[in-house]
Amino acid sequence: MDRTSLQSKKFWGLILLALGIYGILNNFFDFNFFSMSHLWPLFVLIPGLAFEYSYFSTRRAPGVLVPGGILTTLGLLFLFETSTHWFFSAYTWPVYILAPAIGLFQLYLYGGRCKGLLIPVGILTTVAVTCFSSTVLGHFFFFINGSIVWPVALVLIGLFILLGKSDSTKHM
Repeated sequence: MDRTSLQSKKFWGLILLALGIYGILNNFFDFNFFSMSHLWPLFVLIPGLAFEYSYFSTRRAPGVLVPGGILTTLGLLFLFETSTHWFFSAYTWPVYILAPAIGLFQLYLYGGRCKGLLIPVGILTTVAVTCFSSTVLGHFFFFINGSIVWPVALVLIGLFILLGKSDSTKHM
């Protein structure tokens, strides 16, 4: 048996093992996993894992890490959401923005470290973290009027700039 078929055998063995363990847990904890309402995320997760596996088993074509990272991230998110009956979806939506950043960051790490990839990774990650933070903080600080926060922040930043020591006073 050659190396590639042995790796493929191990991959599918692990997938079946994970499904079997989850099925056993389903009998004890009533996860109700083996219904289409809970199985559909696997149609996103498995292709993502297959892309990841195809790169890490051969170390060729790092471009497959982009769809691999995106699909794996979203597949895991969908598994989480379906298992919690979408209870946290109001808070986890920034993961949709973060998923491409994860795929691109994997390409950066394993595809020659092209610094240009860090720009979209940084932008997407910053937007996702900002959205997640504002969502979570908005939930905990619901009593603060959101329409007043930005103007107050701008006034404070403006005052800081105007009243701060400038470099021109050092030269006089």
